[in-house]
Formats: sequence, structure tokens, C-alpha cells
Amino acid sequence: MTSISELDEQYVTHQDLFEVPTLGSLGLESKNSEEKSVYLCGNSLGLMPKATKKAINDELQAWADRAVESHFRHPGAADGLTSWMDIDLPVLPLLAPIVGAKETEVALTGSLTANLNSLLISFYKPTEKKYKILFEKHAFPSDYYAFLNLVKLRGYDESALIQIEVKPGQTYLQTQDILNTISQHKDELALVCLPGIQYYTGQLFDIAKITKHGQSLGITVGWDLAHAVGNVPLKLHDWNVDFAVWCSYKYLNSGPGAMAGLFVHEKYTKDNSKSNFPARLAGWWGTKADERFKMLEEFDPIQSALSYRQSNPSVIDVVSVKASLELFAKVGGVDKLREKSLKLTQFLQDSLTSSKYYIPQDSDEERLGFQILTPLNPEERGCQLSLLFKPHHEEAKDNIMEKVIEYLRDHGVICDERRPDVIRVAPLPLYNTFEETDRAVKIILEALQKIEKGSL
Repeated sequence: MTSISELDEQYVTHQDLFEVPTLGSLGLESKNSEEKSVYLCGNSLGLMPKATKKAINDELQAWADRAVESHFRHPGAADGLTSWMDIDLPVLPLLAPIVGAKETEVALTGSLTANLNSLLISFYKPTEKKYKILFEKHAFPSDYYAFLNLVKLRGYDESALIQIEVKPGQTYLQTQDILNTISQHKDELALVCLPGIQYYTGQLFDIAKITKHGQSLGITVGWDLAHAVGNVPLKLHDWNVDFAVWCSYKYLNSGPGAMAGLFVHEKYTKDNSKSNFPARLAGWWGTKADERFKMLEEFDPIQSALSYRQSNPSVIDVVSVKASLELFAKVGGVDKLREKSLKLTQFLQDSLTSSKYYIPQDSDEERLGFQILTPLNPEERGCQLSLLFKPHHEEAKDNIMEKVIEYLRDHGVICDERRPDVIRVAPLPLYNTFEETDRAVKIILEALQKIEKGSL
């Protein structure tokens, strides 16, 4: 049997490229305040790359040195820094491989929900018969609000929303159930929009199969990739996805609230012209650069996904994203990281399921322990496992999950909770190790043991 140290030797970590919170910086009382925490929360906010500080400081210095002139004459040009007018363009060749797209199909812009709303306005084209939107029950609330208000803006009510939900006795959606639901409502669906990975359960959807099925029935198919981008390999162009959006502060490690991205298949933009383009929420940064400062009352969209940009990008945001994407390129990309991720998450699963506190997915037991909501098949998930702790208690001070998450934090293990009973554990291949993952499992089981004995 391969030892933990052998696994860490075989599957290298790139933790030295990131700033990792210490027990001291987290405010934990410890004899060793410089000891690194075990950070298993990149599914919520990725760690900061060490290169990010310099990237930001370079632009702050440009602002100080040349102010507005840095839009066209960056003082760091000799060192390869980009003038602000084109600051996002060097990011495209780094971003495209992350999502499996052509450079002409991606743009770095906006925020996740702003981009979703922007593309929904363009791609949701209701007709008298086909006007409904299919998405998942218990989608991330921001997506639900976007879909609800979109149909209301078009004069419909909640009945224009079709939600597919997990069947009783199951913990995640079955692909065939999704396909069957699309077929069942094919005559009334204008749009299908699902998550690449479900934020709560960690389930990876079969993007290729669902997209192909929906499009074969004349339905536009889009994706929210917030939890998939930088986590699993994507092939948006080859899968013929119509559109997609994502954030960059989770697996892309670009900072809290960092600039997001979007994908629009080239079939929608390659023939853009002044007289022929899909209507969308538009702004001057979507027009051709050589026309932009002529201040013309004429929309001449770029023949790429850049035509969906509206305003000039935040320079600080852009270089933060770029600093992280350069790390992905340096370590071999998402495909390479996925090799380790599969092993690391399987190691986590095996360590958990071998415990006496493990409750199988098909069990309705209410004893002390946890179920794994995430698919146990490695090909149907990313790096996150979602643990549902039992039994449930209404009072937070008595609730099992609340006690476990607090115990983890007190011992320098950072995960996140989804109340009332779920802890999401996400070992990332970029900066987590097998040793750290093993330590986290031991602390979870130690907490449950203390609860069982009445000492926690």
C-alpha cells in the first residue's frame, strides 16, 4: 500500500507559490504561530498567489508615475507590462485553455451574476410557445434571482421557470433524469441553464451530453461554471456550448470579488458587423478598438466574445487574474492538475468511508455520523466532497455540524459550512497535500468521537 509520504512525493504540491494562512494569522492560540493552516476552502475563496502582490503593486506604481498616460504608455512596458487600454488582452491566451475555448470565444469582464444577466438578455429568446427556462431546484440563489427577474422582465411569471430536483432517497441529480425532463418540456423550453458543478453537492454535470441533447431539440443551452472552472477540464468549444459564465475567486485564485469571465461560441460572433449582430447589453468596450475613441453613435462589435464587454476593465482585477492563470500554465494546466485531484479526492473519500461514522448515501439512518452527498464516482465530481452531518438539532450549540466546523477551525483546518448540516471539504491539487487531507479527516473523526463521549 502506498504511504501518504509516497503519495505526496509522487503528486507534487505547488503550495510554495501561494500565501497560506498560519495559525497565528488566523488568531488561533498555538505554541507554533507560524504553523500553516490546512486550507481546504478553495471552492469558496482560493489562496492568494505570491505573485499577485507584485502584479498589483506594478499597476499602482504605474498609476503613481504616469496616471492617465498609463492607458497608452505604461512605464513598465520595457519589462513586458501592458498599457491599460489593452490590459485584458494578454489574459485571453491563458484563459482559453482553462475552459477549452478559442481565444475569440472568451472575455474577462464583469462579475459572475452580471455576466449571467448580460448573456441571458441576449440568449433568452422566448416565443409564444417556447418561453420557459429549465434549471435546477436549489440552484445558487443568485442564479434563481436572475432567472426569475428575466422572465418577469419579459412579461411572464414564475410559471415560466421549470426546476428539476433531486429525487427522494438520492443525494444528487441523475443525468438521465435531466435529459428526460428536457425532452418532456421540449415544446415549451427556450433555454436550459445549469451549473457545471453544483455548489452544494459538488456534482459534476455531463455538460457535453446535456448540451447536445438540448440543442437537438432546438433549445439554447448555457452553463454557470463557477465551481467547475479551474477545477475540472472543460471543452466548451468542442462541446458546442452556446454560452457560459464563471467567477475567478474560487479555483482561479484571483481574489475576493475578482473579475469574472464569459464564453460565447464563435458561431454567434464571427460574423459581427455594423449591420449584423445579436442584440445584447452593450457598451463602448465591445466595439472595435480603432473606432472606440471616435465617439460614434454606431455600434461596430468586435468579432469575438470581447463584443460582450461593456466597460473598460479594472486594471487591478485583471492583473490579479493574470497572476493566477500564469501559475496554471506553469504547472501544466487543468488536465495535469486533474490527475492529482482525482487521487487526492479519492483518498479523502476512502479515509472518510472507512470510518464507523460514515452513513451510506442510500441510508436513512439518523445516528451520529455523516453522509457524503457528492457522487462517489470520481468522474462525476470535482475536488469537493460535501458531508451531511447527522442527527440535526435546531439549536446551533447542539448541532453536530456546528460543533465539527468549530472544532476544525480551532485546530487550523479551514473548510466552509452550508447550514444547517453540511460541511464542504475541498482538497485542491494546486496547493493541498495528502498529509493535510489526512490530518483534516482525523480532526473530523476526533470531533465526532468527542461528541459521542459528550466532551464536545
